[in-house]
Amino acid sequence: MDLGIKGKTAIVCAASKGLGRGCAEALAEAGVNLVINARTESTLVETAAAIAAKYGVSVTPVACDISTAEGQAKILAVCPNPDILVNNAGGPPPGMWSDWDRDDFIKALDANMLAPIAMMKAVLPSMIDKGWGRVVNITSQSVKSPIAVLGLSNSARAGLTGYVGGTSRQVAPYGVTINNMLPGNHATDRIASLDQGVSSAQGISMDEATAQRVETIPARRYGTSAEFGAMCAFLCSQHAGYIVGQNILLDGGSVNSTM
Repeated sequence: MDLGIKGKTAIVCAASKGLGRGCAEALAEAGVNLVINARTESTLVETAAAIAAKYGVSVTPVACDISTAEGQAKILAVCPNPDILVNNAGGPPPGMWSDWDRDDFIKALDANMLAPIAMMKAVLPSMIDKGWGRVVNITSQSVKSPIAVLGLSNSARAGLTGYVGGTSRQVAPYGVTINNMLPGNHATDRIASLDQGVSSAQGISMDEATAQRVETIPARRYGTSAEFGAMCAFLCSQHAGYIVGQNILLDGGSVNSTM
């Protein structure tokens, strides 16, 4: 399927690996030029070169921390008026309700709620002026089914979801869509770290911890960054203009809900 977005420009945040890279690769395959960010410059530069060589599009790496105002300003200075914005940032660490204090919540809100809101506020005016734009926020399945040990993530991502619910309907008349993708367990560094935590806590091997988690997923496997990216690219396509303010689960059936 021709997604109809060849030649457009996208900012993809936290795109050096994992789900962010999956989104960047899928957009590049559709002919979209990219500006990608991550904190580790060496990994980011390698990813940018690999994507550019594979797909023949322009890929500009901008090493910065997207959770900070300085990082946001740095990437927006390179690409102030993108056609597409994919918001993404690593999730906060797991723990118990008694572990977290105000500073922990502020850090989680900065990365997973306030940073994507700031990026949207920066790019939505130009999208509205052009009469076309796509924003995709990578959140979590925990928005629909909170995960007890991920209270920081639950809180921040739920706040972002509420903001998008209203904002998406305010910008839709101008040809701009905002939607959220809710990943479950995907084969990324994030899930590996969570499995490592289970392994350490229960005194079992990593393979056993992974098998234990996979048994809770109806699809009986972890998702891949490539299939996640394909959905992102579709939401950014010319064919997705009637999808507004939705929270799309990509979780292998883990969240058992009809709503």
